[in-house]
Amino acid sequence: MRFFLLVLAALALPAGAQQQGSAASEQADDLLRQGITAQQAGNLQSAIEIYRKALALRPNFGDAHANLGAALSAAGQFDAAVEEDKRALELVPDKTSVRLNMALAYYKKGDCENAVPQFKSVHDERPGQLTAAMLLGYCNVKLGRAEEAAGMLMPLESANSDNMDFEYVLAYALIESGREVEGMPRMEKAAAATNSVDAWVIAGSARLHRREFEAARKDLDTAMKLNPDFPGLATLAGQARDAMGDTEGAQPAFEAALRQNPKDFMANLYLGTMHVKKREFDQARPLLEQALALQPEMAQARFQMAKLNAMTGKEAEAAKTLEDLEKANPSWLDPHVELAALYYKLHRPEDGQRERGIVQQLDAKQQQTGAPRTQ
Repeated sequence: MRFFLLVLAALALPAGAQQQGSAASEQADDLLRQGITAQQAGNLQSAIEIYRKALALRPNFGDAHANLGAALSAAGQFDAAVEEDKRALELVPDKTSVRLNMALAYYKKGDCENAVPQFKSVHDERPGQLTAAMLLGYCNVKLGRAEEAAGMLMPLESANSDNMDFEYVLAYALIESGREVEGMPRMEKAAAATNSVDAWVIAGSARLHRREFEAARKDLDTAMKLNPDFPGLATLAGQARDAMGDTEGAQPAFEAALRQNPKDFMANLYLGTMHVKKREFDQARPLLEQALALQPEMAQARFQMAKLNAMTGKEAEAAKTLEDLEKANPSWLDPHVELAALYYKLHRPEDGQRERGIVQQLDAKQQQTGAPRTQ
């Protein structure tokens, strides 16, 4: 995901905070200042070494543990950073800053479960700390608590509506909590302001889910122009184009998706289905076989393979699959349609006539309700 750049300055030392008295203590204070200077200049390895020298002189030097934790986190050594932050929490008076650093270390290593309690503690103590609020919200979304995240972030929007990082996280929470109508415009606003590929993808995917195909295609094609290699994007763009009847535009998108990931289920299914429609059976079969290998119980993949089998002399195999599909979902029209024709090929006219009657009943019902013809 696109996300805000977090820059952690070394913790400032409050005047008079250092212990005085011994030469070793004073030397540790001096090393801490040197470490802060190195860290602020971006010399992380040098800062890490200096902080460790300070701690060798004064093992319970809380500020040195805290700054070492921040430097280790910035250097990508997240587990070591967390250990230093834990030590610092036992020693420093300003625990909130240390908790934020610890939360960020957990977050950057992908451990939202442990990051959330720390972000929440910071947010409770400092509600105006926007970084903690945004990352708390984002982590809660990733943990399946999108509604909680949206509820926490919404009251903060009036003061932060011009902050596109905030709008991104709020929009993401709204979309994931089912409030897509509120979330999509915010996500598109953030995407347009920042040229964020993943923001366009999230917005486009949400519009695709709501069957707003024209808007979905616009969002996803914008993302394609920015980065056509973004994971999963080509498949979504192909789906939006296919939904609008643009087969010529959809096919190359699905082909691109399979070059990126040959095990992309949706790309295999859609492209295989396109080849079935074109009666390009040799191209269709390996794609549908791959789709079924990836998701063997997926009804649409099984249905398309049944259609292919019916068209290539494997009528009995096709009939068995279609019969299983209609048993699992009697109101799905398409298997009945295929079976009605297939039974006549198999010299089972009474079964064919029965299926025709079912098709007429389902078709009439779906016309009344406006339900889609397929699953």
